[in-house]
Order: sequence, then C-alpha cells, then structure tokens
Amino acid sequence: MNKIFKTANRTPQTENRKMKKLTFIILCLEGAILSFNVAACAALVPSIARDFGISQFVAGKVIWLYMLPYGVAALFYGPLVRMVDAKRVELICLLVFSLANLLAWVSPDIKSLFLARFIMGVFGASVIPLGLILIANSAQNQKRGKLVGSFFGSTFIASLLGLFLSGILHWRMVFFIPAILGFVLWLMMYFYLPNFKSQRTETKFNYMAALKDKRIISIFAYIFFISLLYHSIQQWLGVYFSTKFALGQFLISALITLTSLSGIFGEVIGGWLSDAVGRIKTVNLGTVLMIISVLLFSFKSPIAILAILMVIWGLGWTFNHAGISTVLTDLPKDFLPEAASLNSSVRFISGGLGTALSGSIMQKSFTAGFVLAGLCLLGLFLFARQLIIKI
Repeated sequence: MNKIFKTANRTPQTENRKMKKLTFIILCLEGAILSFNVAACAALVPSIARDFGISQFVAGKVIWLYMLPYGVAALFYGPLVRMVDAKRVELICLLVFSLANLLAWVSPDIKSLFLARFIMGVFGASVIPLGLILIANSAQNQKRGKLVGSFFGSTFIASLLGLFLSGILHWRMVFFIPAILGFVLWLMMYFYLPNFKSQRTETKFNYMAALKDKRIISIFAYIFFISLLYHSIQQWLGVYFSTKFALGQFLISALITLTSLSGIFGEVIGGWLSDAVGRIKTVNLGTVLMIISVLLFSFKSPIAILAILMVIWGLGWTFNHAGISTVLTDLPKDFLPEAASLNSSVRFISGGLGTALSGSIMQKSFTAGFVLAGLCLLGLFLFARQLIIKI
C-alpha cells in the first residue's frame, strides 16, 4: 500500500500533500463505522416493527429516512472542504453521527428512531466524498482503482459484521456499537488525522459547470438509475424473506450477510478489474450478474439457492460500484469535489427514492417488483455500453 502513495503524481496540488498510510487507514475506519448498520437496517426491519408494534412497511422508513437526507447533505461536503479544513469537518460530523447512534439505541418510540436515522444521514454523508477526493489527489491513474476498492472494501467488511451481529444481538445494539466506536475513532482522528489547510481555496460550487460536461451527465444519470434499482430490491429483501419464507431474524441476517461478504471481494476485485481490463467492462460485468440474480429472485427457491443468488447479487453490485467509482477519480480535477459529492448524493437520493417507491409495488407483489427491476437493469446495461469516457 505504501508504494501506491509514494508513486503519486507530483502535481502542484499534491507535491506537498501526499496521503500517509495512517490517513488512509483512518478514512477506511470512518467509512467502516458509517457502514456498520446501513445494510443491517434492511435485515432489522421485521424486529423493529415487532418491538414497536407497527407494520414492517412502516418500519421500513428507517432506511429511506437515512438515505434521502444523506443524499442531499452529500452535495455540500465536497465543495465545503475547499473553504474549511477537512479535518474539522470530519471531527464535527463523526461526533454528531455517533450521538445520533446513541439516540437510536435509547429510542422509546419509532419517531425517535426516525429522527436518529435522519441525523445519521445528514452527518454521515461527509465520509465518502472526502475519501474519493483524497484518493484522486494522492495516487496515479493506474493505482486509483486498487485504493478505491480497498476503501469501499472496508465499508463492506463493517457492513458484513453489522449484518452478522444483527442476527444474534438485539437490534438496539447494532446502533450502540458504532456509537462507541465512533467516539474512540474521534480521539484517533483528533490526534493523528493531519490538517488539510493547504488544500483550501476560494469558496465555490462548480455544479453548474460540471453538469455542462456531457460525460458527467451520462455518468450520473447511470449512477442514479443503477442505485435506484439496486436499493429498490436490496432494502426489501429482509421483508421478502420474512413474509414469503417465514424466516427468523438469524436466517434473514445470514442471507443478507452474504451480500456484504461477497461485496468485500467484489469491491477489491472490481477495483483490480477496473485497472486491468477497463472501467466500463467492469461496470457491464457487474450489471449482467445483477440481472441474472434479480430475475431468479422472482422464483420461490430453496434456502441454498437463495444463498447463491445473494452472493451473485453482491458481486454484481460491487463490480459495478467499483468500476463507476474509479471512473469518477479519472475526471478533471476542477470538478473532483463536485463529482465526489454528487456520487454520494445521487446514489443515496436515488436509493432512498427507490426504496420508498418500490415499497408499494413489493407490498402487492414481490415477483412483479423483481421482474420489473430486472428489465430495467437490462435497459441500463444497453445504455452503459454506449458510454464513452475520455479522461
């Protein structure tokens, strides 16, 4: 890993600012804490609904009430680090994020839990944009895919752990753990995360200029729809396994855990493939795997087959994710903060919308929802083949 940082391009922007290995580790740990209960919430919806005596589809709001504010807030963090030291931003955000997890832990009713998830979304949105910006500014083009894959791989490891623990611990503990770890990491960040004052420039938001570039428009149109479709399926799988298969919390968490387990390898392999065979080929491979798995979800299969499908689904999503995320690090540096923020914003806004909109479809027919999503993914596959990225 050190070799990647030592061979970073010596541009005026990075000559005096190379990312240290410890800085990268801190960013990965922050991403891990952020992701600990994101995927687990989809598995916990049945348990939360049972504890508060409400419908599973009402309890499912804990998912998109996190994703939508996350997506909106992410728009501001990339440009914000131009005028405010990124270390200060991250210290404030991690502190409030940890406090919000504590609120979720002690929530006396579903409204308090909804509020906690909303706050988590607003203040957790800073992590991914900063990580992508620092990777883009600190590593060569042919090395970025590996770093992007490692960064997101750490988030999937944490997601896997959170999902595993959601099957054996009370759902409140899945919020208590990242709260405590967040406070510990806050101290580590305070003492060891370097300042980034040298990277600050004038206050400006280049979104309008960035969106005049046709490449950026096509990339983010793709990201919007792929994320909408992914989350329209992923976030209701826990309810699907509960209502259609009558599975208990342990088996639900175990099945969804397989998505994160395969995702750990998928992010790393996807990053490697992005460097080795190309960004768009990696994206297309991921989409094909997603199409296969989501169409097969429409059949009521044995548990063993469902487990295999969850692995394929996880690999498909993370190949796609790693490929597109690496494309973003190749964009012109003038647009990098905006592109990094747009990546998180578009993914979470579309993901939140997908979860909210698909809920009504899934409530009537899971099969119809799976088939519709599969056909839309096929359309995206054909669209992605037309993307011509010239960096």
